Amino acid sequence: MHSPKRVIVTGASRGIGRSLVDAFQNLGHEVWALSRNIDELKHIMGIHAVSIDLSDEQQISDWVGSCGVDHFDVLINNAGMLINKPFSVTTSEDFEAVYRVNVFGAAQLIRHLLPLLSTSSHILNISSMGGINGSAKFPGLAAYSSSKGALGILTELLAEEFKDNGPRCNALALGAVQTEMLAEAFPDYKAPVSATEMASYIADFSLNGHRLYNGKILPISQSTP
Repeated sequence: MHSPKRVIVTGASRGIGRSLVDAFQNLGHEVWALSRNIDELKHIMGIHAVSIDLSDEQQISDWVGSCGVDHFDVLINNAGMLINKPFSVTTSEDFEAVYRVNVFGAAQLIRHLLPLLSTSSHILNISSMGGINGSAKFPGLAAYSSSKGALGILTELLAEEFKDNGPRCNALALGAVQTEMLAEAFPDYKAPVSATEMASYIADFSLNGHRLYNGKILPISQSTP
């Protein structure tokens, strides 16, 4: 029997994040579920539901300072914001809102958690196929896909900085997954993979992938390119 791991999942109230909470619980791990809205999480026995806005660095600092834990094994930066708008009407405020969650929030959470992460810890950033060079691109996702590209490069940089005495750091670039966020942005599209299926894969990779991978951005998609 494995020893329980301490796992942080951001964006935990719905979609892949919510399914990840269930997956880790079923595996017997200790879960910190972070989300702005924790109404869907408060009733789940045995998890730590944390209401937090990851675009607010002070909230991140306050939570890390008060979480009462001396070490985390896994951090999954799953929280994401998607705006589907033609570039011609995408404002600087739109770009900033998306980057605050998808890039800056992830970066600041990692930075504040560094004292609680070790060489055996795994930071897993959830990116997108839209943020991979050479992949198929979709109109309306200039802010979202470019932010996911930035998250991928950040992953490579952090792996290099921490390679000697810090956590392993990887990213999974997901193809389309049937989540509430996808349905809101593309109401008529049906993804080939469910949130539960993808969460099962992500959970396993977060617990084991860092033994073989570091600084990698791995495409997880049935489509080519």
